[in-house]
Amino acid sequence: MTLRLIRAPQLSDVAEYAYAAEVVPPARLIFTAGACPLDAEGRTVAPGDPAAQARQVMANLETALAAAGAGLADVVKTTVYVASGDRTDLVTVWQVVRDAFGDHDPPSTLLGVAVLGYPDQLVEVEAVAARPR
Repeated sequence: MTLRLIRAPQLSDVAEYAYAAEVVPPARLIFTAGACPLDAEGRTVAPGDPAAQARQVMANLETALAAAGAGLADVVKTTVYVASGDRTDLVTVWQVVRDAFGDHDPPSTLLGVAVLGYPDQLVEVEAVAARPR
């Protein structure tokens, strides 16, 4: 087993993720760049629609992980960026991200930020994954 998600029963169970994760050696770590809501031509998809952008971001993240020989079940931690000050937008994006992971619930940080790098971009997700050596 390369990855162990750690629960902290002393902390609230409201969070839909493990509070910590452990990578058990020997393992190889994979660090992704932030997955963006871009199509194959580099255009931002679904301007103004955080949920649709989150779906594209997760598809792009899966593609990047697959290129490194990994998948969503190998993710140790994510950081989710949402270009919004509206908590509803953050929750909407989080639900899409959470659903993409299914039963695997790695630790995650969800942030509202002022702006992201591409025109009309609302969502970005970066991940760290671990695979056996």
